[in-house]
Amino acid sequence: MVATLSPRETLTHAPVLTEEVVRNLAVRPGGRYVDCTVGAGGHAAAIMDAASPGGILLGIDADPAALEIAARALARFGDGVKLVESNFRHLSHVCTQHNFVPVHGVLFDLGLSSMQLADESRGFSFQVEAALDMRFSPAQSLTAAEIVNEFDEVNLADVIWRFGEEPASRRIARAIVRSRPVTSTTGLAALVSRATGGQHGRRIHPATRTFQALRIAVNDELGALAEALEQAVDVLGEGGRLVAISFHSLEDRIVKQFIARESRNCVCPPETPQCICGHKARLKTVTKKGVSPGPGEIAANPRSRSARLRAAAKLADDK
Repeated sequence: MVATLSPRETLTHAPVLTEEVVRNLAVRPGGRYVDCTVGAGGHAAAIMDAASPGGILLGIDADPAALEIAARALARFGDGVKLVESNFRHLSHVCTQHNFVPVHGVLFDLGLSSMQLADESRGFSFQVEAALDMRFSPAQSLTAAEIVNEFDEVNLADVIWRFGEEPASRRIARAIVRSRPVTSTTGLAALVSRATGGQHGRRIHPATRTFQALRIAVNDELGALAEALEQAVDVLGEGGRLVAISFHSLEDRIVKQFIARESRNCVCPPETPQCICGHKARLKTVTKKGVSPGPGEIAANPRSRSARLRAAAKLADDK
């Protein structure tokens, strides 16, 4: 019997750039693939359909609630899909543990999923009142409430600036410290709005960048991504594809720079007279520029507007 998603699950999740993911992963029948952010299973289902017959997929997610949804969505593939609760920063360990090396493709769909944003209890959204949590996994200890209420003003401003690229980070941090304790999402959003002068002159809600910064800091998203990209190359077989979808410049910059560095034989500084690093290219760039959604997809799923896909293929070890 084919598992179906509930109406709520269907409405709150729409995988982006699905056709582009399958094409850039070069999915083949019988192939082995890792979805490092399996979420509700949308990309995983498309990969498995293209990999049939005989394809297998390892789906990883730090969020146990997402894995429950993915298990129902992917039930029709039976033993062809293995789901694992873990942060993708442990990619190499998970693949080795499940005898899933080498693989033909690794996918990252980064950032916050629509399901997580829609879950009012998680504290990701400032549209409804909730506790300041923002953890991808309940096993994590650090919460947004701890950052907001326990970091000193300088460190709090640094988090908001580095991970949210918020120009008013110092003003926001000062307002937060003066208003402690801040206990709810709506309370924090209102505080940030007052500190920045409200919506006037802004294309997005004044609290958007602050909430992004807190979420990234809580989950160490950028650190985990840098670690996982290195491991992805290790688990790929020759010719295997690495595909990553980013939704903001911080993630995209890490992916872009990683692929560029691993596509070169030397990464010495330009002023170095001769190569002393010994670095050898491990990847070949597949997408010269990032792939963005077309007008049709953006109209159907406005969240996809900021998506950017980049892909690379693993070179043979002697290249």
